[in-house]
Amino acid sequence: MSTEDTPDKPEKEEKPDKPEKPEGSRKPAEPTAPKAEPGPQPGPQPGPEPGPGVDAEPEPESVPPTEEPGRPAPLTGRQRLLSGLWPPRLTRAQLTVALLLCVLGLGLAIQVRSTSDTSALRGARQEDLVRILDELDNRTKRLDDEKRRLENQKAQLESSSNQAAEARKQTEQKEEQLGVLAGTVSAEGPGIELTVSDPKGAVEADKLLDAIQELRAAGAEAIQINDVRIVADTYFSGSAGKVEIDGKKVSQPYKFKVIGKPQDLEPALNIPGGVVQTLEKEQAVVTVSRSEKIVVDALRPAKRPDYARSSSQ
Repeated sequence: MSTEDTPDKPEKEEKPDKPEKPEGSRKPAEPTAPKAEPGPQPGPQPGPEPGPGVDAEPEPESVPPTEEPGRPAPLTGRQRLLSGLWPPRLTRAQLTVALLLCVLGLGLAIQVRSTSDTSALRGARQEDLVRILDELDNRTKRLDDEKRRLENQKAQLESSSNQAAEARKQTEQKEEQLGVLAGTVSAEGPGIELTVSDPKGAVEADKLLDAIQELRAAGAEAIQINDVRIVADTYFSGSAGKVEIDGKKVSQPYKFKVIGKPQDLEPALNIPGGVVQTLEKEQAVVTVSRSEKIVVDALRPAKRPDYARSSSQ
């Protein structure tokens, strides 16, 4: 057979040269699954590639986890707070404590209000405060004068040559003074006239008693209301518009005749929160006038005490 009829072997002539293998290369092994490295993998592990004719499964998308069906959603902090407060779950002990706290708060409110009402001097004007201070100074002066007068009487008794006559004289003067205070003798002197008109009959007996106490504190020496003499044991009774003094009904207007120093008596009635303002709150009409001569002529019968006797006898 000739060489032309024999075909050349293509594998020997057309086979390309194989690339040179690097040193240390080995025969590639059959593909195996990649060896898992230790530790968590950042992404999903690649699976085996699907073969031909097999539909590739879609790669799952990263979606937020959803609540399980039938399980309520978790509550937020505000929702938990509201659910704890409402509806209220009160026990009997809690109701008792709440009631006691309400009563305590009401008592404190009343106490604060009464304290603010009685402290009327806090909002008084400077002129009123000066007048009150002057009145206190006058009271102190009257007490000092009384002390000096008693000391002078004692000195006269000790230094007098005829102590019996001097003692008799002082006793008569003291008797006259006590008669004025007891209402058994009439008296006259400078003072004020206080008139209280009560058209609506709202003035209580205690308001008139407060006026008497204020006048006595200001140095009143003799007091008369209408035709009733006011003494140490005088008492007031009755309701508003039907006031009784020592059991005797007095009609309005109530006319006070007061003997004392007018410069002390009038300011004592007009101080802030004093007698005049208190009576005006009861819708009464109050007038105060000074006079150089006030006559107190209503008398009370002299009573001899049943049990009390002088310790000098």
